[in-house]
Amino acid sequence: MERLHMTSTVKDMEAQKRKLKKSPPLSLERFHISEDYGFLFPDPLVLPRNLALPFVEVSRTLGLPPILVHSDLVLTNWKKKDPDGPLEIRNLDTIISLPGGESLKGFVLVTLLVEKAAVPGIKALVQAINAVLQSSDDDLLQALEQLKTSIAEMTNALRKMHDYVDPAIFYAVIRIFLSGWKDNPAIPEGLIYEGVSEKPLKYSGGSAAQSTTFHAFDELLGVCHSKESTTFLHRMREYMPPSHRAFLEEVHSAPSLREYILSSGSCLLREAYNQCVKALAELRNHHISIVAKYILTGAAKAKDGSMANLPGPPHALAEVGTGGTAVFKFLKSVRDTTLGVIIDQSD
Repeated sequence: MERLHMTSTVKDMEAQKRKLKKSPPLSLERFHISEDYGFLFPDPLVLPRNLALPFVEVSRTLGLPPILVHSDLVLTNWKKKDPDGPLEIRNLDTIISLPGGESLKGFVLVTLLVEKAAVPGIKALVQAINAVLQSSDDDLLQALEQLKTSIAEMTNALRKMHDYVDPAIFYAVIRIFLSGWKDNPAIPEGLIYEGVSEKPLKYSGGSAAQSTTFHAFDELLGVCHSKESTTFLHRMREYMPPSHRAFLEEVHSAPSLREYILSSGSCLLREAYNQCVKALAELRNHHISIVAKYILTGAAKAKDGSMANLPGPPHALAEVGTGGTAVFKFLKSVRDTTLGVIIDQSD
């Protein structure tokens, strides 16, 4: 028995040697381990190959940039707690948990409710375009009234942000997480996607400007923003799902609603159109007040040291939106150009 055991042991050793001869020499490079830093990443601004490659591949398949965008964070990141229950915030949860805890969850879900409130308005948009094509003033009036109501409900939904999102958490945690790496003073050179590009890539962070809803309503109502704002907004369309971008192009190519109403001579249509414009401007007014609260209040707390237990963003981000804009200048410009399309009833 002892001889058999020894023979078996020798055979096992020989098999192991043959296996070792076939294996490539062990090296750190083969496992992307640094000779100088070991398991540490030599440069924290390198997205590692094992994440970068599949992330970029999936993003290309979806027609989206390889960064967290509005459609990732909001449009696809929700579920009902009770599948048969209502689509209300008490019955909603996020699918993916992200930095920011309950405030981040509240931010996502309130934004989701704003998008949900826009659904009747999106339907009204289609009805309005078809009414113009068919020269049906009655249908158009009905569509404009529905659009106004929908935009007002979007504003009501946005007001819930005050109840569910802590300004300090938003300023110190959520904004950093959403800021991206384009026009971001904290990461001026961008981020290297290892195995994808040797040069840093720059992508904007998630932003309300990536919501197709606001672009669609602007296109329908004929709101033309400043050159600077338009350049940014059109760049944000690259962060939307391809089918949503195609929808915007279709709305843009439709006959002008504003010109139709101007030529109709109908006071009722003019008033209904103006009410839609005013409702959209009011929504943007409230967005400005939200941003003021969640950025200016947060910045003030950061300066007076009352957020000592939170990291806080770099000072350079104090008045920069997550998309990389000078946020107040941008939002006020967009609000003002919205009001600029109101039709004078005396014309």
